[in-house]
Amino acid sequence: MKMNLRSALLSTALLGLLTATASAQEAAAAAGVHHKTLADLFIEGGWVMYPITLCSVAMMWFMVDGFIKTSAGKMYPAEHVTQLRELFKKGDYVGAYAFAKSAGSPVADVVRAGVAFTPDGKTMTEEAILSEIVRIQGELKGRSSYLSVIGVCTPMIGLTGTVTGMMSAFETLGTSGVGDPSKLSGAIGEVLVATASGLFIAIPAFISYYLLRNRIQKGIHDVTEIVGGLFRGFPYAEIEGKNVGGDELYAAKPVWNTEPASSEVKA
Repeated sequence: MKMNLRSALLSTALLGLLTATASAQEAAAAAGVHHKTLADLFIEGGWVMYPITLCSVAMMWFMVDGFIKTSAGKMYPAEHVTQLRELFKKGDYVGAYAFAKSAGSPVADVVRAGVAFTPDGKTMTEEAILSEIVRIQGELKGRSSYLSVIGVCTPMIGLTGTVTGMMSAFETLGTSGVGDPSKLSGAIGEVLVATASGLFIAIPAFISYYLLRNRIQKGIHDVTEIVGGLFRGFPYAEIEGKNVGGDELYAAKPVWNTEPASSEVKA
């Protein structure tokens, strides 16, 4: 019942909006007023609108992709953290390595790198963890930096359109003077539309870039805290020299097979 009521209200609102829009367009046409559409502005902006449009599409892609990849659900999924904590509590570090290797999240990648180096001691483990964190941070920052590039380039592209539009305006003044205002207004329109379009893309690109940079820092900090908690009190002495990435399974205090090697081969 509620869904039907919501659908009816939404349909009524959309119908009212379309009716109001059509009425406004009819009134504007009757009054002789021409409202420019996006297509009109695109054509008026000149050739620079093509690269600016391409930049806008790229901006939306990197913005959405960046916000998804830096979310908590992607950086350190709750189910991955819970599973890793359970495996560490059991002392099943081989199982933790196998799970982290197949999980594919940043927190799992850091744990995998750390567990793989636990047989080499605490120092090597910490270096491996730090190296993986730096790699993940660099990858995320590298993708977000494209937004900064777009924010810098689009005003320059718009400025290029401004220069070409001014050249066209002065050429019009030189050939026909001020006797034909329509030609001059077209060239000036190209100047204004190109500049405004470049700024229209650059501003949200820069805002998204700085927001993403802060999200990356927070995400990396949270991953570091989670991994640090997992490796706190890790029994490095019990695992030194062993192959954690193998198929062996062991409990909280691993008991390794200490049986002597097979007897000497008799001649």
